[in-house]
Amino acid sequence: METLKISTTPSTMSHIQNQIHPLNLKPYPLIRNSRILGVYNNKGGRTFSFTLTCKLKVKTVKGTKTNNEKSFSGQITVPDSDSAPPIIEAEEGSIGNGEKKVEQKNSVSGSGLLKKLPRKFLGILSNLPLAIAEMFAVAGLMALGTFIDQGEAPDYYFQKFPDDHPSLGFFSWRWVLTLGFDHMFSSPVFLGTLTLLGASLMACTYTTQIPLVKVARRWSFLNSAETIRKQEYADTLPRASVKDLGVILMGDGYEVFSKGPALYAFKGLAGRFAPIGVHLSLLLVMSGGTLSATGSFRGAVTVPQGLNFVAGDVLSPSGFLSTPSDAFSTEIHVNRFSMDYYDSGEVSQFHTDLSLYDLNGKEVMRKTISVNDPLRYGGITIYQTDWSISALQVLKDGKGPFNLAMAPLQMNGGDKKLFGTFLPVEDGDSPNVKGISMLARDLQSVILYDKQGKFAGVRRPNSKLPIEIDGTKIVIVDAIGSSGLDLKTDPGVPVVYAGFGALMLTTCISYLSHTQLWALQDGTSVVVGGKTNRAKGEFPDAINRLLDQVPELVESSSSKESDSLMASKSELEQTGLDV
Repeated sequence: METLKISTTPSTMSHIQNQIHPLNLKPYPLIRNSRILGVYNNKGGRTFSFTLTCKLKVKTVKGTKTNNEKSFSGQITVPDSDSAPPIIEAEEGSIGNGEKKVEQKNSVSGSGLLKKLPRKFLGILSNLPLAIAEMFAVAGLMALGTFIDQGEAPDYYFQKFPDDHPSLGFFSWRWVLTLGFDHMFSSPVFLGTLTLLGASLMACTYTTQIPLVKVARRWSFLNSAETIRKQEYADTLPRASVKDLGVILMGDGYEVFSKGPALYAFKGLAGRFAPIGVHLSLLLVMSGGTLSATGSFRGAVTVPQGLNFVAGDVLSPSGFLSTPSDAFSTEIHVNRFSMDYYDSGEVSQFHTDLSLYDLNGKEVMRKTISVNDPLRYGGITIYQTDWSISALQVLKDGKGPFNLAMAPLQMNGGDKKLFGTFLPVEDGDSPNVKGISMLARDLQSVILYDKQGKFAGVRRPNSKLPIEIDGTKIVIVDAIGSSGLDLKTDPGVPVVYAGFGALMLTTCISYLSHTQLWALQDGTSVVVGGKTNRAKGEFPDAINRLLDQVPELVESSSSKESDSLMASKSELEQTGLDV
């Protein structure tokens, strides 16, 4: 332990001893086995120099060294007031500087903790079992979305999933409406799971795939023959040159690097980049699907031939990112609806001739659409999805034509369609109105029944062939069809297509082998070793074919004569003869 030494004159020593009082300071935490006894308390206030040597307990920062003992010089100023604490000023290299080092270490440890937290979080996200569980969760939600009818009114779910008879013993309409399963692909549960899967893919790319690519791009020379022989494949070429091997490898598409007697070669680096491309492709697909679910418009309409509608009146948003475009003001006119038939009379295809008009009434586009042949304009896609019969045009006793509205009739089972209408032949004010019934399955023919419900005959529209029923002459002029159209705007479709295209390409590239070879000139021999991440069974055969092309070094005749002369000379020297 060292004590504070103060130099003073003998005349003032007795006065100083009477004025020493305990120093009211907390012990410095870094000073061990040392203490300050007191301070000279003079009302006038005096400053004196001192030298202090003590043992310090200083924690070192990694990579730095500190001595166990510190020496510093400074000043202690004795103030006039007894209550004011003294001020200790230290020069650079003193305890004060040590305190700064400790504070810096604390800040480094705090920032290190902040750096560790994201790494731990990324490690959890990039966990393979978690990613697989997320994929199964997304697939399960998608399957559930196909099982539950989407976009129906709440009454529909009240009836299909009642509380008194829940599916699986617990699943009722409350689950459907609370979790948003009636619009599954834009529900928070589905989008949240999809976002978590995307985060796992990005974390895996950042923590695993990118470091692997960085390592694969480094030139790594092996200067030890034993290390090369420990590779997956190893062989030794006697009487060979490593430069000749490099030329052969370059001819086979390898990137070759040499450093003295060592050689490093690789090919198929694109196979290392492919997993990153696969992850990015999956992210594109999921981003496009999310954009489709939250930023699209959808609508359906059945329009009779000859009428029109405005696209914006039909389309409704499907998510919070849905934004209408200028094309929503387009007016769509149904010019004509027609149908194609098989020889059996069944409907094979149906067509709709559409005209599109802008706000000024100018036709901007016209096209006849059919099933699997939609119309696209201004981001809006119009699909042909359904059909019906809206009305029959008839002549009654030469008067008309009259448009009789057709109504769909419910049939027991099957997907057959049947439409019917009624033409009164008596006074409509009587309580029991009777008339002629007309039924049609398609636009080809109409079946007529009299007012007693008996079959009266069949007529084709546009045949102009009259039929008389109960004293009334009927002519079927035309059957007016209605076109069932689906309208959609989907900004995520290009993104999804791009993602699937990139996914197919990068999946094929990922099957390319990334091959690495090392070679070392060991005297007159060349030690060769290598490894690959794909096609491990074919790898040795491919390398052997390359090594067979390496030329063998042959000694020249002059070198052989020189060697023989040297051998003879050494033999003569051994026998003691003078050469």
